[in-house]
Amino acid sequence: MAHALTGKITYTNPVLPGFYPDPSAVRVGEDYYLVTSTFEYFPGVPVFHSKDLVHWEQIGHVLTRESQVNLLGRNSSEGIYAPTLRYHEGVFYMITTDVYGIGNFYVTATDPAGPWSDPIRVPYGNIDPSLFFDDDGKVYVTSQAGFGETSHIIQYEIDILTGEALTEPVVVFEGDEGPWVEGPHLYKINGFYYMMTASGGTGPMHREIIGRGTSPYGPFELLPHPILTHNGLKDHPIQYTGHVELLDDVHGQWWALFLGVRPQGGKGSVLGRETFLAPVRWSEDGWPMIDNNEGHVSLVMEGPAIRESHTSAFGLSRSVTKFSSEGLGLEWMYTRMTPVPEEMSLTERDGCLKLSGNANGLRDGGANVFVCRRQQHHRMSSETRLTFAPGREGEQAGIAARLSDKSYYSIGITKKDGQTGILVTAMAQGSGTEAFTPIKEQVPVRLSIRSDEKQYELLYTLGGASAEWTSLGILPMEALTPDADGAFTGVCLGMFAVGTAEGPSAPAYFDYFEYEGYA
Repeated sequence: MAHALTGKITYTNPVLPGFYPDPSAVRVGEDYYLVTSTFEYFPGVPVFHSKDLVHWEQIGHVLTRESQVNLLGRNSSEGIYAPTLRYHEGVFYMITTDVYGIGNFYVTATDPAGPWSDPIRVPYGNIDPSLFFDDDGKVYVTSQAGFGETSHIIQYEIDILTGEALTEPVVVFEGDEGPWVEGPHLYKINGFYYMMTASGGTGPMHREIIGRGTSPYGPFELLPHPILTHNGLKDHPIQYTGHVELLDDVHGQWWALFLGVRPQGGKGSVLGRETFLAPVRWSEDGWPMIDNNEGHVSLVMEGPAIRESHTSAFGLSRSVTKFSSEGLGLEWMYTRMTPVPEEMSLTERDGCLKLSGNANGLRDGGANVFVCRRQQHHRMSSETRLTFAPGREGEQAGIAARLSDKSYYSIGITKKDGQTGILVTAMAQGSGTEAFTPIKEQVPVRLSIRSDEKQYELLYTLGGASAEWTSLGILPMEALTPDADGAFTGVCLGMFAVGTAEGPSAPAYFDYFEYEGYA
């Protein structure tokens, strides 16, 4: 929530709850635009708009077609890594890495809602490239290079129309001797060039460091301590802070957008890395400071007001997706690609989402049929009503809480040993268990996945709105945390269908998808 307080504003962190890591943002006039990472999910790189940096509305995606990115060969947490968003002379630029794909590239648009261009590739760097437009017209790519302890930052000049390198890459920053010096951003502020990067890996030792110099190539004087970290505040509710974007508002006040994690019981968070906001304090000798283990970044923040703000109900969130031929909302996405028309339809049955699964299940990767949205609250309830009559043994349709190909919980209808029933699957780091419950009635089944700070519960009912639910599994939340799995994402909730090697599944008809979350 947010409300004005005599030149001040109070707001709730995170400003983008759920799996929205690696934020990058720009201000254009009085408008702010933001993008985040998406890894193996498609469409890639959501675009948000705000007037006050607190309230964000998604307006599109950057990567929406196969000519821009093809993720079919990517494992979980591969694909589209940290993007950087920039604006110059009427054009928006988004530069990123397609890991194990085409590498580093950028796309352009005159409207951030899209459409965006096909990729323009750049030749050097490992991950996390960014663009910098200098006052003299030169354009630089700044990128991470190396691996782990040898990680460092390189930089070179490019032709912004073609992506061609105009200079050889040179090492410009080696950080603070921590591993994974990455996520570089170069700024020019008050006559100084600032080189800002993350360090320490995107986990408990994550931190943001900065150097400055009088040339875009440095040398950069390293500030001897982080400008943002909570690695010494072990009991703080926000951890793993870093990967910062600096920007000024319409009043000349400075802000930081960055990723962080809200661990539950010290065991990570199924929500993954989320986007947080904090005001920036400039020291007397010209360094930007956010929170060096001082506890300034909190779940409820106060900062300088940007514009008149109004209350928003972050504490309680309820949405009901009622399917129509107009298409799905921007919050919906897929693993690796949009299902083909034979696998997904919003027009075959009025008011329903129809899915027909192929041979790829949730654990198989590839082009499986999974339509999902991010989980944004630790305490939440999701629900759908499904009509599905499996034709072959092994066909299945239902709902799932998915972290990766190897870690997910699902509940659905299937056929086993000639009987139709409810199948609960619990996959954790590639090891799975299943429990099958036969059902006699061939009627629509309501399915639900619920969670609190410790566990997920999977339920079903054959009755109407007032019928009692039957619980078929209570499973530990910890197994779906990135800390346990090694994933870079967070849990996504949604509907799936699976066929067999013999052919596609019978059609599965979903009447709605309801999500209710509690702060």
